[in-house]
Amino acid sequence: MLTHKPSTSTGAARNQAFTLIELLVVIALIAILAALLLPALTTAKEKGKRAVCLANLRQVGLATITYAQDNEGRIPYGPKAPPFTSPANFYPSTGAPTSLLSLQGGAPVGLGLLLQNHLSSQRKVLFCPGNDQPLDADVELANVGTYQAQGSYYYRHGGNTQLFDNPYTAFVPSHIQLDQLGNNRAGLPIRALAMDTIFLAPPELAVFNVKSRTHHRQQIANILFADGHVVGRPNKDRRFTVDVTDYSQIRDAFNKILSVLEQADTEP
Repeated sequence: MLTHKPSTSTGAARNQAFTLIELLVVIALIAILAALLLPALTTAKEKGKRAVCLANLRQVGLATITYAQDNEGRIPYGPKAPPFTSPANFYPSTGAPTSLLSLQGGAPVGLGLLLQNHLSSQRKVLFCPGNDQPLDADVELANVGTYQAQGSYYYRHGGNTQLFDNPYTAFVPSHIQLDQLGNNRAGLPIRALAMDTIFLAPPELAVFNVKSRTHHRQQIANILFADGHVVGRPNKDRRFTVDVTDYSQIRDAFNKILSVLEQADTEP
């Protein structure tokens, strides 16, 4: 007499399936691994942006050297500042330290003077990818020639230390030769030409397009020197931070920007 043996396929399938507890354990492990890997990935991404920023400043340095070779040794300088009547024109003196690429009227200024001939095919090197606030490089570049445009780096016009123009005289510093930049206000040789902006503005000035512009989470400042070399320096002590969030200090902003560049002069 034949007897029927019960099938074991259903039991085998049940033994091979995940239980709810096992599934939750797997999900928890994946979450833990993701939490462990995310900071490492974020750090790697930030390091990549810093590296690109350094490379951009190197290109700016090469362009500045080429500009000087084409202009009897002079670095980019000017244009003449208009009367300082509004924060919208954040350029109170001819040759003021500035992150502008063009003035409110559209005239190229500072590093913006390199755009026509010396950075015409590499215009976006004037923007750091490690910016902490949204900044559309294409929009800013489109403004050059027609309206005020903002870049990512302070540019220093050589030996100019006059922060507000005398309306009756046009001051032109004697030290705008790349190989003869002279001394800063502390009597030390001028070395730093450009660097990341770490600028904290009062919210009241946003209507004038004067806004906080910082990079690398304010932890690092990349610096371009007159000989073309570039370094990144820590900013944990805020020595490269220009803080004018107190509206009463806004007139002192240019003194503070110049002081930051003078601090950069002391870096190896």
